[in-house]
Amino acid sequence: MFTGIVEELGEVVAVEELADASRFRLRGPLVTEGARHGDSIAVNGVCLTVVDTADGEFTADVMAETLKRSSLGALRPGSRVNLERPMALGGRLGGHLVQGHVDGTGTILGRTPAEHWEIVKISLPPALTRYVVEKGSITVDGISLTVVEAADEYFTVSLIPTTLALTTLGTKQSGDPVNLEVDVIAKYVERMLGQGAYGTAYGPGRKDPVG
Repeated sequence: MFTGIVEELGEVVAVEELADASRFRLRGPLVTEGARHGDSIAVNGVCLTVVDTADGEFTADVMAETLKRSSLGALRPGSRVNLERPMALGGRLGGHLVQGHVDGTGTILGRTPAEHWEIVKISLPPALTRYVVEKGSITVDGISLTVVEAADEYFTVSLIPTTLALTTLGTKQSGDPVNLEVDVIAKYVERMLGQGAYGTAYGPGRKDPVG
């Protein structure tokens, strides 16, 4: 489990194309400190498993399904990436609960700079519209953000100088893809309301199975 608070702005060092996957080598001295084979590191919001580490770099295999459903397939050597280690049990939840399971991708539609912040407009896949609400949480490329405006086809977020300086959203331009993960609590609530507390769809006249 992650929190969406980016720890380090890393870099893709190499990409090896395999038959049905890709192997990424990424530089991130902070997140690789103490990392071992089998550990998890979120890369632009995608939870990846560490294969090995050396000299401040780590490698991770990305299967075809992940490449298809996320923006990781667009990464090339030199690409900057947001990196985060899993939250330690008992640690502070600085952002919100983030699984590292991308729900879809959006596209940067525009940027509106202001004196002390910047508004970024991002396209929203139709299947995710119902999970995005004004003042709710959403993860964009692994960054926990608060939704400013929620429309059917897009949403906006407001970025402070720290976010602009320390994450990839500081340099992303119109047309660039981003990974989106909606608040998992919204999905659980939808499931429970749609099927009932015991996983069965109850209609008028149906009885609760307990008892």
